[in-house]
Amino acid sequence: MNKFEELGLGEAIIKAVNDMGFETPSEVQEKAIPILLEKDTDIVALAQTGTGKTAAFGFPLIEKIDSSSKITQGLILSPTRELCLQITNELKNYSKFIPGLNTVAIYGGASITDQAKQIKRGAQIVVATPGRMQDMINRKMVDISNIDYCILDEADEMLNMGFYEDIKAILSNTPDEKSTWLFSATMPKEVSTIAKRFMHDPVEITVGHKNTGSKNVSHEYYVVNSRDRYAALKRLADANPDIFSVIFCRTKRDTQKVAENLIGDGYNAAALHGDLSQNQRDLVMKSFRNRQIQMLVATDVAARGIDVDDVTHVINYQLPDEIETYTHRSGRTGRAGKSGVSMVIVSKSEVRKIKSVERIIKKNFEKKEIPNGEEICQVQLFHLASDIAKAEINHEIDSYLPSINEVLEDFSKEELIKKFFSVEFSRFHNYYKNARDLNVIGGDSARDSGGDGSTRYFINVGEKDGFDWMTLKDFLKEVLELGSDSLSRVDVKESFSFFNTSAEYQERVLAVFEDFKMEGRKVNVEVSKGSGNRRGGKRRRDTSDGGFKGKRRSEGFKPKGKKRFDSNESSREGGNRRRDRRKRSDRR
Repeated sequence: MNKFEELGLGEAIIKAVNDMGFETPSEVQEKAIPILLEKDTDIVALAQTGTGKTAAFGFPLIEKIDSSSKITQGLILSPTRELCLQITNELKNYSKFIPGLNTVAIYGGASITDQAKQIKRGAQIVVATPGRMQDMINRKMVDISNIDYCILDEADEMLNMGFYEDIKAILSNTPDEKSTWLFSATMPKEVSTIAKRFMHDPVEITVGHKNTGSKNVSHEYYVVNSRDRYAALKRLADANPDIFSVIFCRTKRDTQKVAENLIGDGYNAAALHGDLSQNQRDLVMKSFRNRQIQMLVATDVAARGIDVDDVTHVINYQLPDEIETYTHRSGRTGRAGKSGVSMVIVSKSEVRKIKSVERIIKKNFEKKEIPNGEEICQVQLFHLASDIAKAEINHEIDSYLPSINEVLEDFSKEELIKKFFSVEFSRFHNYYKNARDLNVIGGDSARDSGGDGSTRYFINVGEKDGFDWMTLKDFLKEVLELGSDSLSRVDVKESFSFFNTSAEYQERVLAVFEDFKMEGRKVNVEVSKGSGNRRGGKRRRDTSDGGFKGKRRSEGFKPKGKKRFDSNESSREGGNRRRDRRKRSDRR
């Protein structure tokens, strides 16, 4: 028996649930659905992004709608066009076995007359952005005077975006006796105010703790000079070859610039911000969902509609102006029960903000170092080897094998491997072999990990063996009989990983793993090349950035030509923040 049936849902929705492969409700669904089905009530539900909130309000809403009537009975307000379309598509999937039930999305950037015609033909549920809804009310294109249910989804973000007056005006056009359902990731003062003003004795549901981050997301920060922010971003990408990420910038201008530089440097990247047309945004999101885009650079507002379960990393190129916004950013990863990583790139002066974020999300950040060139080369080399090992053989080349064997017959297996990897890898290695250290000593020294006197190790287990950084750290603690503070910088890749211990434990680590087996497989641990202390001494003057005929380059692998990255970010940062506060629209 499907566990959704125990919540009291009807046959049509259970059929749709089974068709979509859902089996077990999430916590917010288990808590909210029975209450909303049982009675008409106001409700405030606090749960992180990616926990299944759309189904939590969507299932009971569909159950309560009279599909035989053409009047609008349910209104859902959401902050962005992307989220509006996403909710609409999900509701259509949920209700596909209910004849006559029609859900219509209305949002800016599309024909308002076409949207009005769709509603006039009969839309029991309308999903809308506040701005477009208010516009249609003013033009008398929509009637919400008889709705029974009003849902405010991502309420905190709508208020952060300045929609308070619009929401107030929209709700004034709805009947007092309706049920209002408010769903939000955080509970800032503004959300509490709107709940008190427009809701009657609401039931409150909290999944986890108020304003906390997802338990599936680990949080890391990297301290660099402001001028090295982009170089650090590229190294983090190169150190994670399978990265599928959202990169957050504060403004549209920075978003576009970072995306253009990544594209110029040969990465599969794209920008998502408010200056794009709806068609452009749709194309970008389609490419991202299809993984044609590996790194999506976005503003906070534009990213609200991103609902992709497989995002591996969120990278905060800059911390948001509003600390609460970090919760929404990190919620883009670690979805649907999968683990994810939220990285923050900060300058030394910004380290204090990390503690503010920790207080909000009730989670600790791990301070990590930007990888050096040797580490990145090692990661990329083993990633290439792993790809080769997994590759399916194309038997169409069989007819050419005699000629190929004739050319290569004088070489041993070891020589062939070296030659193959030299062809594929030399340019990458040459670029990084003289790469400078980007890390800056700063912040809370008591929380530094992998600092002076530490040893970095390579271990041949990774994600394919069922590890993430937390479970690998627990495994190493148990095997090596070390405390948590003795292990740091645990980085898990697909088929291998890295970790650090104090140098004093090096002999113990190597001895324990000298002949160690896990499920019959030899686990190999060795000291990672270039793992010595990288943080002492004076800062080196190094303008070569890894070669390429002595030309000035920003850090990272660059297959083709690139545009020069403007490194005056530090001097502009304070001015940008002041202008950002004055120009709210620039964050879209």
